[in-house]
Amino acid sequence: MIKDEPLDRARLSARCALLAAAVAVLVVLLSLGGGGALIILGGLAGLAVCAVGAWWFLAHRGALRALGAGLAVAAPVAVLVLFVSGGMWFTASAAVLLWAVALACARGALRAERRPDPTPATVRPHRPPRHPVLIMNPASGGGKVERFGLVQRAEALGARVLLLKPGIRTDVGELARNAVAEGADLLGVAGGDGTQALVAAVAAEHDLPFLVISAGTRNHFAMDLGLDRADPSRCLDALTGGEELRVDLGEVAGRTFVNTVSFGVYAAIVQRPEYRDAKAGTALDAMPDLLAGGAGERLDALVDDQAVEGQQALLVSNNPYSSADPLDVGRRPRLDGGELGVLGVRVDGAVQAADLALRGSLSPALTVLTSRRVEVTAGAASIPVAVDGEALTLPTPVVCTVRPRALRVLVPRDRPGAAPVDPPLDWRRIVTLALDLDRPGRRAGR
Repeated sequence: MIKDEPLDRARLSARCALLAAAVAVLVVLLSLGGGGALIILGGLAGLAVCAVGAWWFLAHRGALRALGAGLAVAAPVAVLVLFVSGGMWFTASAAVLLWAVALACARGALRAERRPDPTPATVRPHRPPRHPVLIMNPASGGGKVERFGLVQRAEALGARVLLLKPGIRTDVGELARNAVAEGADLLGVAGGDGTQALVAAVAAEHDLPFLVISAGTRNHFAMDLGLDRADPSRCLDALTGGEELRVDLGEVAGRTFVNTVSFGVYAAIVQRPEYRDAKAGTALDAMPDLLAGGAGERLDALVDDQAVEGQQALLVSNNPYSSADPLDVGRRPRLDGGELGVLGVRVDGAVQAADLALRGSLSPALTVLTSRRVEVTAGAASIPVAVDGEALTLPTPVVCTVRPRALRVLVPRDRPGAAPVDPPLDWRRIVTLALDLDRPGRRAGR
């Protein structure tokens, strides 16, 4: 019998995960006597009160907002005091530590047993371009173009650089099309994701390779490509020794996007002229009207053939993100899956806010789907939309689609962020591994 070492490690990690989880549950059960049950229930109630306070803080103004802020801060403090005074501090710490060990072992098991993707992204060597043209925005990312000497380094590698002028509105798509007409055999961008998308559309239209330079503020597209976001100059290494990937492009109302299209609360906030200079303050000021005051349009969506109704926010992504957390969607495990990710949020009050805080992705307030086509409608003739962070207003219905492997992306061979994303935590799979429930299938080469 051929020994499968990765699978053996996965089974061992799965057993450790189940053991740690079982001991954590046992520790909690043993503490239920002598008032321990009331203390644990008090901790859960404190979490719910904290969520209610956060909802009041976001959805209201004046005294109720102040009360919400007080509850959001005081509830966790009260829970901490309750556990310490009730003699549950050691028990709680032990349970949390054991659960952390269980989670670490479970993720390790899933990583160890993971097999290569049956349809991996096509990676092939690429000859250095002869006439590369790079568009650079010196204002993007707080001045990364100048700080990392991107113009000088690109020109030294034989690229022609088109530098955008700060404060002057430029049609970046037209700039890219002119470069193609003048003989460019590669297009690239040092700037934010919105600019990346505009030029990527032109590159895909002419079947030219596209170079992403991580000179924006957040660089989500660069992150999911595995590029170095700390030093954007390393992206230029692709000009002399690169590899080509085929990735998908999203499309919304005829406009290309590389990351996300946002509808609802976030999109309405981005529309405000003061948002660019004061993001947090603008969002905080707008939230009460959008969440509780009825100022924001409720959204309905047809996700392939499934209806999703009455959402306050919708996020449509070019391939699904790894997390269902609306505040931190993480990374996309792949960019060539040929699917859109859909995340919808509907919170109608403090009770649903508490439910979302307690149950996370299991809460009915959160909708997580994948699809090939999403049609978004509302009661208005047009709605605010944020496309890769750029504010637009589009007529309804707004249709999002995906163009599988439409873009050729040139990347360096050395990509420090290209490590695979952790698989979703699946406890049923952990049990299967731990108990060897599928060993015959594995022997057959599953």
